[in-house]
Amino acid sequence: MTGSGNGSQREQQPRITPQLLYAVGALYYLEEQTQAQIATRLGTSRPTVSRLLAEARRQGVVRIELVAPGSEDDASLAEQVRVALGLQKVHLAPFAPRAVVGASLASALTRALRSMDLQSDDVLLVGSGRAVYEVAQSDLPELPGVTIVPTVGGQDDPEPWYQTNEVTRQIAAKVGGRPVFLYAPALPGPDLHEKLMDDPSFTRVQELWGRARCAVVGVGAPPAARRSLPSFVPKDAPWIKEAVGDVCTRFFGADGQPLVFEGSDRVVSTSLEVLRAVPTVIAVASGHEKVASILAAAGAGWFTELVTDSLTASELLDAANGRLAS
Repeated sequence: MTGSGNGSQREQQPRITPQLLYAVGALYYLEEQTQAQIATRLGTSRPTVSRLLAEARRQGVVRIELVAPGSEDDASLAEQVRVALGLQKVHLAPFAPRAVVGASLASALTRALRSMDLQSDDVLLVGSGRAVYEVAQSDLPELPGVTIVPTVGGQDDPEPWYQTNEVTRQIAAKVGGRPVFLYAPALPGPDLHEKLMDDPSFTRVQELWGRARCAVVGVGAPPAARRSLPSFVPKDAPWIKEAVGDVCTRFFGADGQPLVFEGSDRVVSTSLEVLRAVPTVIAVASGHEKVASILAAAGAGWFTELVTDSLTASELLDAANGRLAS
């Protein structure tokens, strides 16, 4: 008897024909039988049925069509999230795989920025973080002459989304704006911080923060859910466990209020008070891991508008409704 090394009968593979692929596809997708049920019917294994379904899709015997929600559905969801989070506007992008999520969010951010009607003497602040960095790689609306200013000091990190001056330069190039750079570390030492307070280039940036008309910021996930944190963040500090997210590297707790730690008074970035004074602050954030962060930040007033994808919006609505019911 011919068998495998453990003595079991070797599975006889069915001959793959268009008819077999059609039959397996019909049983699975039309009759809604499980792969295990189909395997029993064909006298084969569940992994073989899985391979047959994959081959049916590859050959076009099975064609799967995704139908995106209509504009009315998106508008209804956006309005429900807006009300639940107490925001001015919510701009939805279709759900997209991680590899292309930046381009999808950029399209929604473009709509948000166009509605602002920014003029050449206006100031637009930009934050750091992966979401802001990813939308900076995609097409954005033309905003000729608008001054683009970073909200966070530079960080000595290899990840490009922490290089705030570079993100500022990229966005300025996309929109045709004028970049202003912030030549300061995110967390300077006491002596350097004191000198920065008197530095003309730094005070100019602070002055621009104060008269900004709009800001585009990211919302960071809880530190425990992130693959990387800015190098200045003490990863083992007790307060990190309380943090549910950050905006402009200002970490906050479940109530959305900034967390105080040693050196937090020297962090070079826009504060919650500064952002609250900006007429429109657009947060760009998506993903299951950011739902709690977005809810906390919205509740504390870190931003006034949200750019996110439809799946995250649905999760935000469920979480917000669950919080109200509890």
